[in-house]
Amino acid sequence: MRDFGHSMLWFWVAYSVVTVTGILHTIFNIYVLHMKPMDKESMGEGYEKTKPWHPLYNIVFFTLFGFLYLKGLGDPTLTEALITGAIWVSICIVFDVFGWVIIKHPWHLTFKQFYVEYQPWITLIYVAIFLGPVLGFLLCLL
Repeated sequence: MRDFGHSMLWFWVAYSVVTVTGILHTIFNIYVLHMKPMDKESMGEGYEKTKPWHPLYNIVFFTLFGFLYLKGLGDPTLTEALITGAIWVSICIVFDVFGWVIIKHPWHLTFKQFYVEYQPWITLIYVAIFLGPVLGFLLCLL
């Protein structure tokens, strides 16, 4: 990877934008569409209805920020895009364990909720994050 620092900048911007988008979508569902919020037994209808959108958020934002990172290199390569995608998804997988499962907060999930009940969405999200820089590379070719 030629510019790890900039890669991490774009990764964390993408991760933050995706996370905020998902949270705002859930809040919108609860307060505007009057869906049920989280309770002691479930994450609530407001959150559950956002799940199919999560891979879409990720493919859009990780492609955009992958494009911006690779375009900034001047002469991006497919190899650089594949390496970037592999690093980004690896960091995301590790960070998600801590941010959504291990660290307790109002929206934390159990291992079962995150890795079993969140299927196929979590797998599609990780595929989208890996493919984001690759699709960003393809946009650089246009």
